[in-house]
Amino acid sequence: MSLDTLTLRRPDDWHCHLRDGAMLRTVLPYTARQFARAIVMPNLAPPVATLEAVRAYRQRILEALPPDMDFQPLMTIYLTDQTDPDELQRGHAEGLLTAAKLYPANATTNSQFGVTEVRLIHAVLERMERIGMPLLVHGEATDPQIDIFDRERVFLDRVLDPLLKSFPALKVVLEHITTEEAAQYVTSRAGRMAATITPHHLMINRNAIFSGGIRPHMYCLPIAKREKHRQAIRRAAVSGSPCFFLGTDSAPHPARTKEAECGCAGIFNAPDALECYAQVFEEEGALDKLESFVSVHGPQFYGLPVNEAAITLRRGRRAVESRIAVDGDEILPFRGGEELGWSVVPFQQCMARER
Repeated sequence: MSLDTLTLRRPDDWHCHLRDGAMLRTVLPYTARQFARAIVMPNLAPPVATLEAVRAYRQRILEALPPDMDFQPLMTIYLTDQTDPDELQRGHAEGLLTAAKLYPANATTNSQFGVTEVRLIHAVLERMERIGMPLLVHGEATDPQIDIFDRERVFLDRVLDPLLKSFPALKVVLEHITTEEAAQYVTSRAGRMAATITPHHLMINRNAIFSGGIRPHMYCLPIAKREKHRQAIRRAAVSGSPCFFLGTDSAPHPARTKEAECGCAGIFNAPDALECYAQVFEEEGALDKLESFVSVHGPQFYGLPVNEAAITLRRGRRAVESRIAVDGDEILPFRGGEELGWSVVPFQQCMARER
């Protein structure tokens, strides 16, 4: 397919870290310029683990949103061993909570307050199953004896399999998948399961972390895997299967914390996420599948309407910002300083999609 422009239903981001304070005010416009809605991750410090905290965080996001941008944050709650099922149900019933997030304790950034054993939240999962509330899962086993490159695969067998068997009607999103095994696992359970796929896991394998030296800005969790796994999740993304959809896992950190002795995990891809997805789909000869992946499959799984507005990408080389200033420091975006083959037309220039 050879096109100069692509006009799509406006997409949503089904996995996004917006952080807080000055970082929130800096990174939010990059997400809001592309996406109509975003599932907002709750792993702040302290975590967003109560309805009061969720309401307050949502308000801070709305206050940080530039007045000319149309964007809806979809809020999640951080599950802990002490989460109250009644509180969770109240938040879901009033429309405040879209989903709940399971972080295995110590799996990733600010997850030290996460769930230590799934059995401790069985009452919560039973309630979620009954009310139809999706569970979002960071799918990595945390046993320190497990090789970091095997953590996702082991999680499927040791944690997710028993969970799904115990709660057969629970809707589950396995987030930011990175392995062939995860793609196959989700495909075999299509309907009750879905998976998000990030632009960086589609574009890099684990070599990127060590190219010419240690590359801390390519370090994320789940960590990038071998090339065979990158190819497998690319096939999943462009397959047209409704159980795979966009989730950037855009995760900004100040450069000083990425480049530290013990650097943070996370890749900030929000400035050019949609352009990266377009590049991948074009490389795979699947531009005709892009709209479904970025704009349709997610809302369908969550039971939400697809967006009526449109967004346009234009073919043409454009350099990605190299550095973005924030609160006396800076963030280094994914593909910073490189050129991509597509660019998003400013939203206000896009015409509404015909019904």
